[in-house]
Amino acid sequence: MKKITPQSQQAWTNAWYDTNSTGGRFVRTEAKFRNWITTDGSAGPTGSGGFTPDSGRYHLYVSLACPWAHRTLLSRILLNLVKHVSVSVTRPWMGPDSWQFDPQQGRLFRYEGDDDEYVDWLYELYRLCDPEYDARATVPVLWDKKQQTIVSNESAEIVRMFNNAFRTLEPDTPDLYPLPLRSMIDELNDWIYPRINNGVYRAGFATTQQAYEEAVYPLFEALDELENRLARQRYLCGEQLTESDLRLFPTLVRFDSVYAGHFKCGLRRIVDYPNLWAYTRDIYQMPGFAETVDMEYNKLHYYGSHDTINPTGIIPAGPVLDFMAPHGRG
Repeated sequence: MKKITPQSQQAWTNAWYDTNSTGGRFVRTEAKFRNWITTDGSAGPTGSGGFTPDSGRYHLYVSLACPWAHRTLLSRILLNLVKHVSVSVTRPWMGPDSWQFDPQQGRLFRYEGDDDEYVDWLYELYRLCDPEYDARATVPVLWDKKQQTIVSNESAEIVRMFNNAFRTLEPDTPDLYPLPLRSMIDELNDWIYPRINNGVYRAGFATTQQAYEEAVYPLFEALDELENRLARQRYLCGEQLTESDLRLFPTLVRFDSVYAGHFKCGLRRIVDYPNLWAYTRDIYQMPGFAETVDMEYNKLHYYGSHDTINPTGIIPAGPVLDFMAPHGRG
């Protein structure tokens, strides 16, 4: 990989939290890199072509704290792509220069790539692809070792690519986007994202009371609705795990330890919802999934990185959560 001289992006990372022009409302920026891996290398719905599902060609840069990155890790495990797609995991703390890597951290899959895929700062990848890039460098990033470029930094599309294009390498894995359920999955995804996935961030990063209340009450209305839905079935679309579940689970598994306190989403906890809590434990206990969840890492990131929300930087003790307790589902 061509190296660039690391340079501070402190002058422009603050845009992530700028709510001055939005009435105190947090507005998430859209992903810029939107290429697709396809079975024949043709261009996908957006971006350029030339990306085929070759084993060992792609590298995933993630943070364990990021729920968007988490969904890509879950799909990588569930779809048996661990041996095909390598991974680097950031340090938990995110400062003004965005995400940083450390190859000496030593935890499982903290750094699995070739030496060529190592960077000190995530923004190096963005600047390699676009020297004028002036937005926050976000995870996940799917990197193409062959073309030395970012394929995508849109998590939902990375999950979809893993499920569809990489089926040529692993044809016998579960289908997270089966044809009979696609309309239901799309509808659920469009409903879950603004109310729950992004809803906790809209509440947590709000800088006015009105903006906060606009986010927090719909969030709990949505959780109430899902609690009733999961009283009737094991997963969101019935008895089959789909990508909608991989979108919801990362928010739920962080909720009580981070979002309830740090993001002021404490109206109720997930452990107060019998069905949502059992559902979260059910998915957590799937083979390989528990190792993608690191509660201490998550708390170090959120409580330590957001100094506008937690200026003292104190990392709270607890809560004590037993994700391995029997869930009674399935």
